[in-house]
Amino acid sequence: MNLEALLSARLAVAFEAVAGEPVDPAVRASQHADFQSGAALALARTTGRAPRDIAAEVARTADLTGLAEVEMSGPGFLNLTVDDAVLAAPHPVEPPPGPVEKVVIDYSGPNVAKELHVGHVRSTIIGDALARMLVWAGHEVVRVNHLGDWGTQFGMLIEHLADPAGEFSLADLTAFYRQARVRFDHDPDFRTRARLRVVALQSGDEATRAMWQRLVDQSERSFVADYERLGITLTMADFSGESSYQDQLASVVDELTAKGLLVESEGALCAFPEGFTGRDGEPLPLIVRKSDGGFGYAATDLAALRHRTRDVKATRLLYVVGAPQRTHFQMVFAVGRAAGWLDDVTAEHISFGSILGIDGKMLKTRSGDTIRLADLLDESDARASSPAIGIGAIKYADLANDRRGDYIFDWDRMLAATGNTGPYLQYALARIRSLLAKADVEPGEVVLGDPAERRLALTLHAFEPAVAAAIANREPHRLAVHLHELAVAFSTFYEKCRPILGSPSRLALTARTGDNLRLGLDLLGIPVPDEM
Repeated sequence: MNLEALLSARLAVAFEAVAGEPVDPAVRASQHADFQSGAALALARTTGRAPRDIAAEVARTADLTGLAEVEMSGPGFLNLTVDDAVLAAPHPVEPPPGPVEKVVIDYSGPNVAKELHVGHVRSTIIGDALARMLVWAGHEVVRVNHLGDWGTQFGMLIEHLADPAGEFSLADLTAFYRQARVRFDHDPDFRTRARLRVVALQSGDEATRAMWQRLVDQSERSFVADYERLGITLTMADFSGESSYQDQLASVVDELTAKGLLVESEGALCAFPEGFTGRDGEPLPLIVRKSDGGFGYAATDLAALRHRTRDVKATRLLYVVGAPQRTHFQMVFAVGRAAGWLDDVTAEHISFGSILGIDGKMLKTRSGDTIRLADLLDESDARASSPAIGIGAIKYADLANDRRGDYIFDWDRMLAATGNTGPYLQYALARIRSLLAKADVEPGEVVLGDPAERRLALTLHAFEPAVAAAIANREPHRLAVHLHELAVAFSTFYEKCRPILGSPSRLALTARTGDNLRLGLDLLGIPVPDEM
């Protein structure tokens, strides 16, 4: 039950009757009451009436029978106290109302022949949490892992793999890539052969394609192994490499040209969407076809966008990619709209900040190298008392922060059993399970007496609006923050409202808390250990 929405709906009728036009009641949780409306203050500025007069009339007009008590405070606030009977009544948690959409969510996006590393953590964790929440809300979700599996770098990788001078293991993809990079940078003969391999790959040479496929297969197996350890729902069926769009790039150019969206600039075919300029103030180009006739990732992204709307028939596209790509995606979306590919379709760049070390700099190894995800998970296993606790700590530390900002990766803080951490939530749920297992009476009707009981019941009702806000704003931290508030409210209840085991009312509150915590953690992709 979304109490905030119910109160808003009742007050909206009263505010419209008083103002003569629709008014947002601006109902929010409050420290002075359960909820508060400050809409009278804003309305006073447009009507010329005193805000207390408006608030008093709204209070007299509003029908809040059986839902809440209202009283005026301060310069014109309306304080709302929900009836205990409403808080105590059982209420199944339901997905937010609204039309069902077909949502393509593009996340993780590693490159073939490179292992997943710390730079993929945020896209993978945030994207998967959003996918889980959207599925729960009833949307048709198409997960896409847009792999970087095409381009000039594969010439050097394939030539390195084909070299008869030695065997090169793909078991460690990172080492393999580094070996190929060193040879390409320092061996002119190898560099020439690598460039010829690019031509062979793009022209469909059978032997070259077979070696390329070997790279792709090994990489995908490595990705899936890491996803399984991290509890990510992406599978091989969700992989969609850049290579899958290669036969569509020419038609993308033809269509954009026919629609007058491409112009030649220094031999390249470029789109110049309105409103984008470089540092020199000149129009900023989106290079769709390079001067040598090749295609870059802008062309691939446009082909993918067209495919997802025209063939997949998605109504919403979400791209979970780091903040530095903001301008690129804005330009791609602008070209897509101009081409008519985004008619009745919403495309969003779900940006995020960086993971920093405790020194405030980009998180790296002591030698300055990028941290492999597998190594990060190994360290998590070594530090935590169980893999589930370690994974929960990593995921919650990411999801509890506003995705747009950076956050500091601090093992000691993340793994702490107290504070705003994953283990704290896991421990709260483990305590609840233990209580319910020991109970010799069944949960019954809830009767609210102690203020801690009432606070817990009120917090339970905040679950649905928290999930709804997380989905609507693509901000998983809204749910994570609520779950922490719920765990804190339960901890206070646990300390102040004993005994619990012999009380059907308190056991019912305990069971409801456990249900919400379990569902919330599952929506965030955070595992729950059997015991702690």
